[in-house]
Amino acid sequence: MKTRKLLALLLLLGLLSAALCGCGGGSTGKPTESKPTDGSTSTGTEAPADQPAPETHPNEITVGIAQDLDESLDPHKAVAAGTKEVMFNVFEGLMKPTPEGDLIPAVAEKYEISDDQLTYTFTIRDGIKFHNGEPVTAEDVGESLARCIDPSDPGIQEIEAFSNIAHIEVPEGGRTVIITLREPNGEFLSYLTTAILPAEYDGQDTAPVGTGPFKFVSRAAQDNIVLERFDDYWGEKAYLDKVTYKIIENADSILMSLQSGAVDLFAHLTSTQVAQLGDEFNIEEGTMNLVQAMYLNNAEKPFDDVRVRQALCYAIDRQQILDLAFDGYGSLIGSSMYPAFGKYFDDSLTNYYTYDVEKAKALLADAGYPDGFAMTITVPSNYQPHLDTAQVIVEQLKQVGITAEILPVTWESWLNDTYMGRQFQATVVGVDASNMTARALLERFTSTAGNNFINYNSPLYDSLFVKATSSGEDEAQTQFYKEMEADLTKNAANVYIQDLADLVAVRKGLTGVRFYPIYVLDLSGIRYTD
Repeated sequence: MKTRKLLALLLLLGLLSAALCGCGGGSTGKPTESKPTDGSTSTGTEAPADQPAPETHPNEITVGIAQDLDESLDPHKAVAAGTKEVMFNVFEGLMKPTPEGDLIPAVAEKYEISDDQLTYTFTIRDGIKFHNGEPVTAEDVGESLARCIDPSDPGIQEIEAFSNIAHIEVPEGGRTVIITLREPNGEFLSYLTTAILPAEYDGQDTAPVGTGPFKFVSRAAQDNIVLERFDDYWGEKAYLDKVTYKIIENADSILMSLQSGAVDLFAHLTSTQVAQLGDEFNIEEGTMNLVQAMYLNNAEKPFDDVRVRQALCYAIDRQQILDLAFDGYGSLIGSSMYPAFGKYFDDSLTNYYTYDVEKAKALLADAGYPDGFAMTITVPSNYQPHLDTAQVIVEQLKQVGITAEILPVTWESWLNDTYMGRQFQATVVGVDASNMTARALLERFTSTAGNNFINYNSPLYDSLFVKATSSGEDEAQTQFYKEMEADLTKNAANVYIQDLADLVAVRKGLTGVRFYPIYVLDLSGIRYTD
């Protein structure tokens, strides 16, 4: 839904495009800084007493989401960030993240790491159950991890970090799992948030079973997903009895669903949507922990020329995007890393490209495009922030002779054709980290990565990744990751824009929204206040 303010400013920008070359000012949002884990030894805590549900009203809510989930609900097959966001409430790994950016034991009760950083010994939590009532065993853990190492099922997403596992030992009849690595990896613990599944259960695609605070009840494709509180959960029980996720892909319907009372909570709203809600909602503000960019197909002409990609970086005024489309909310970024990743975020790259129309024109002329060219920007139509961003970009590119057209597509089409099929020129979306590792954001741009949807190919980048993943020293690994970020920036792999502000509308009478350093929506703490 285009706002009056955005339309007016875009019109002004278009009318004055021949004369304007200045950049806008404004503030940025407030990122949450993640805390690095110490990687030594940690123990779990006893689960607190169950939380009583309020008696004065139905103890359930409806949560709006802008996209349907992946066709399969198996967490090891999840591709879309939205699927992981929802299923965070259903599944857990040996470890789980906290809002503060720490990792704590979940399916595991405790763990130990050997002095040489090669052997991880986990003790499975006593009495922990799956949602189907079956106890979690060490065998379940071992098979869940093995399932993501060179998967036999082509739908399962291979976890590259698990290729470093030399072997997994499950002593018979015990509650212990021993994982031995080939080489030390300071980030390995973060990958053990991988979901633990019952080994003998084969219905994960349509009726997923995990260990989380909510259990899956039902799904109606393109309509809703229903979860209920898992009363046998090992930890602090969820307050709500039931949560219904309502899929609302039409951006114009989001406000109507909130204002009518059909939806109680909706995340990832625009500032304009929030301004129109009225007094029935509280607005919680965090960051989405996404790298929003105009992603470029580096194998598609003219974007196979680094000069063209660099010209786009100079032609786009990112601060003006924040000011026009987001009322100044958001945090500018300059590479594939967002501020919540603390030590890995290189702020010096944020302003590597300054807004400079003349420099953009010169680069285009040098690349053989003195009069510009035409291009298409593919955008998933159910994400209004990305559509708003693309609208501003289209107007800005006119100033350097580039005619850009927005191609709105369904989320399913974007996922199948753009992301997996790599059939696109440019696309505006946000990319998440999946887990709390810098590697998760950067590995995708190695030349052989299956999810390298922009077809980036840099021998230097590949060599730096090998050095980073084989380094046993945290300081050295951090430096290699920063050099990888610099390589993406200098080669203008993409036009990096922002980590979007996350504005969450919560109906008054509800509380408990918690923001994480990764892209998840934790509903276990949501509760009624009366």
